[in-house]
Amino acid sequence: MRRRLLQQAPAPWLTSGKLQLAELLLQSHQLAFGKALAAAPQELFSSDLVVLAHDGSADPCLTYANAAALRLWERPWNAMVGMPSRLTAEQHERSSRAQALQQALAQQSIEGYSGIRISSSGRRFQIHNARLWTLLRADGSPCGQAAAFSDWWWL
Repeated sequence: MRRRLLQQAPAPWLTSGKLQLAELLLQSHQLAFGKALAAAPQELFSSDLVVLAHDGSADPCLTYANAAALRLWERPWNAMVGMPSRLTAEQHERSSRAQALQQALAQQSIEGYSGIRISSSGRRFQIHNARLWTLLRADGSPCGQAAAFSDWWWL
């Protein structure tokens, strides 16, 4: 019986909470950049773009990672979502990452961000021309941030 229940459980990115988050990602991106990120929340997970989001806590934790992000960081959903987002970068890269996130928060969004990141296996990669934007609740208050990019290469 338990096996049947586990088989029937939706993928974590298809739960109602994560689909609502994906919708918020899409709406906030449209507001910030004036263009669609994906046609629907379900399509965001399978997009060729790498897409990540974190919450608005003092030490933000990842709340969303699409399939492209999971492959790039070499982590399964349950290891990626929930971890502090600062851990996506090496220690010496974190201050420049934090500055870019602060700038995106102050301006609501930025384009053209580049930085070095590290996968779970220790492989370093350069991201280029990323878009960073603030996630906004219905009342306009910030509740997190997101990033999307398609340009990256292994170092």
